[in-house]
Amino acid sequence: MKRYFIIHGSFSSPFANWFPYLEAEIEKTKPEGMEEPICYVPQFPTGYEYQNFTNWERVLDCYDIANFDEVTIFAHSIAPAFVCKYLIKHQIKVKKLVFVCGFNNYLGVNEAYDSVNKSMFSDDIEKIKNYAEEIICLYSDNDPYVKYDAEKDFADKVATKQIIVKGGGHLNKAFGYEQFPKLKEFI
Repeated sequence: MKRYFIIHGSFSSPFANWFPYLEAEIEKTKPEGMEEPICYVPQFPTGYEYQNFTNWERVLDCYDIANFDEVTIFAHSIAPAFVCKYLIKHQIKVKKLVFVCGFNNYLGVNEAYDSVNKSMFSDDIEKIKNYAEEIICLYSDNDPYVKYDAEKDFADKVATKQIIVKGGGHLNKAFGYEQFPKLKEFI
């Protein structure tokens, strides 16, 4: 049975941006009569004292994703770096990764974000190719938070497919992305 995860970024929640829209679209594909969800959108700890790799790892451990038949993970902002580090560390293989505005080893957003993002970074990010059959990276040409070069560098290292969204900003609610129909292609 297919399972999907949507992972939010720093200082965010499962109810932000395009996450509820995508969750609803995924749940529409659930087999008739199935009661349990096929899409999980965990709330990860946020804030200076709480957001770090170890705390996020504990949350994702609760889902035991290695025991699902086929997993697709959608991740936004810092979440792609977290997902890579997590899957590599635990040697978990998944079907597909869809990374939106992902980056790694990039500081310069601002002091608050830099302080909570640092623990998510990994020096062996390229190894993620051993743990996913397909890795799609979507990012824009005008992200105000993470420089284009940082997102492009991340995508160049991990992606099997790259999609640049012209004028998309950080592909979040602030840039009109409460819905993101393009992502339905990867369900």
